Amino acid sequence: PGAVPRRMYRKEASVPLRSSSAALYNNLSVLRAAGRQLTCFGAVHGPSLSLVTADGIGFTHRQLPAKEGGTALSTSLLTQAAWCVLPSRVLLVLTSQKGIQMYESDGSAMVYWHALDIAEHPPAQAVFARGIAAAGGHFVCVGTSSGSVLVFDIPPKGTNITVSEVLEEHHAAITDIASELGQPPDGAGDVVTADDAGTLCVWSSGEEFTLLSKILAFGCSCSSVKLWKGIVAAGYGNGQIRLYEAATGGLRAQVNAHARWIYALDLAPQTGKLLSGAEDSFVHVWKLSRNPDTDDVEIEHCHAECVTDTQVCGARFCDPEGLSFAVTGYDLSEIFRYGRA
Repeated sequence: PGAVPRRMYRKEASVPLRSSSAALYNNLSVLRAAGRQLTCFGAVHGPSLSLVTADGIGFTHRQLPAKEGGTALSTSLLTQAAWCVLPSRVLLVLTSQKGIQMYESDGSAMVYWHALDIAEHPPAQAVFARGIAAAGGHFVCVGTSSGSVLVFDIPPKGTNITVSEVLEEHHAAITDIASELGQPPDGAGDVVTADDAGTLCVWSSGEEFTLLSKILAFGCSCSSVKLWKGIVAAGYGNGQIRLYEAATGGLRAQVNAHARWIYALDLAPQTGKLLSGAEDSFVHVWKLSRNPDTDDVEIEHCHAECVTDTQVCGARFCDPEGLSFAVTGYDLSEIFRYGRA
């Protein structure tokens, strides 16, 4: 028995929610306002999004309902919400059973609504959008239950948002989309899409998106993906985290990270820390790196946190270094926060 590792994080004051968190993949979004002590949190429950702004003194709450074509009459269930940070603006994007809503970052004004074409689906099939990521400087990518990925071209301001293309490589519902912010390594691609069957596609964004590699499914759903320095990190229903080479799709490492289904991954871009949360009540922090001599992809376990009796459904770092993180759990009406010990 070696020395007990020093705890990297300790629990801080929780953030209260107006409604509990639904058991959805990646059901937590965090936006840290640049240069100010403001952090915004968002978690979905049923037909609405709970928005909380923490300013270091208190909390400001706002409920954002799912809207259908600009009216709030529908009881459409939300499937995800995420802030998309582009160089020129920040949008809050909501996905639901009816379509895709885009708001100004504080949720004050809807700037765009895209209805899903329900007529195209067989009657027995669920229709929804899910999987949201900013990409390529001026795009927002959103996945759908049919497996297609809609690429929206976002102007620097205003409401003139258009669908620039539809990516049709997946044959199962999209679960998650991630992008590499900044310059990825040569040939590595900057967007990865994942689906219910476990297939991953790596893309290079440009005026047209190019498929670089397709990582085939192995009989297990992929719930969450992240991209860092040409490494794809993917979390699966069997509790595994797998690391792939984005340029080739080659498997570089795999870890039996959790005893149950992984619901969320997040990545701290400045340090390569990886956060994973699952149904087994555990949140783990890992450190990704490349060995400069061998170019091997390495993963090291840094921290484990048990959120007792909680099915973790959202986990996000609160800063780009990974010094603090937040966690949501099914039926919890608060967000747990952890900071550096």
